[in-house]
Amino acid sequence: MSSVAVKICGLKTPETLQAAVDAGARYIGFNFFPKSPRYVTVEQAKELAEQIPMGVCKVALVVDATDDTLDAITASVPVDMLQLHGHETPERVLEIKERYGLPVMKVVGVATADDLERIDTYSRVADQILVDAKAPKNAVLPGGNGLPFDWTLIAQRRWAVPWMLAGGLTPENVAEAVKMTGAPQVDVASGVESAPGIKDVIKIAAFVAAAQGE
Repeated sequence: MSSVAVKICGLKTPETLQAAVDAGARYIGFNFFPKSPRYVTVEQAKELAEQIPMGVCKVALVVDATDDTLDAITASVPVDMLQLHGHETPERVLEIKERYGLPVMKVVGVATADDLERIDTYSRVADQILVDAKAPKNAVLPGGNGLPFDWTLIAQRRWAVPWMLAGGLTPENVAEAVKMTGAPQVDVASGVESAPGIKDVIKIAAFVAAAQGE
């Protein structure tokens, strides 16, 4: 299981960023959604991103972002990938890929088997798919709610592009999630926090180790 790639999302401080890199995270996510407790400004993200070593993928998480917002992010922050966490259509995904020349990861929320069709649809246009728990109705945040979904729905499924599992993952359950789903990559935000938006360096290390079967 050591080949499982880990993404730590919503980092805001040099200490937690360093902890993620030291633990072996392959992706670092910056959250540009203003309503999130993990929100960072373009200036904060730029400063943090410049400390990330080569080989670790820097991801910008946005929710239904306008071109103006994406222009501001990509002009200042040396990101390697854009993560679309809103209601972006397949057409919008293609538009963003073309405009920015960056790989795009599209988040698809899953609650029932009916939602799996959307993964197929987006896997035709996105470079990666992040399979997340569908946010509850009226939720303020589209993700990062600490909620898992029924992993048997995607057990050992394969899609046309690389995919990542998210939704309620913690150091305690990530090994089981990987075993059940066969996920080649996993993503965590709230599962390594001591309070909303506050990352815990010990939990970060424990999560990466558990995800990689150590």
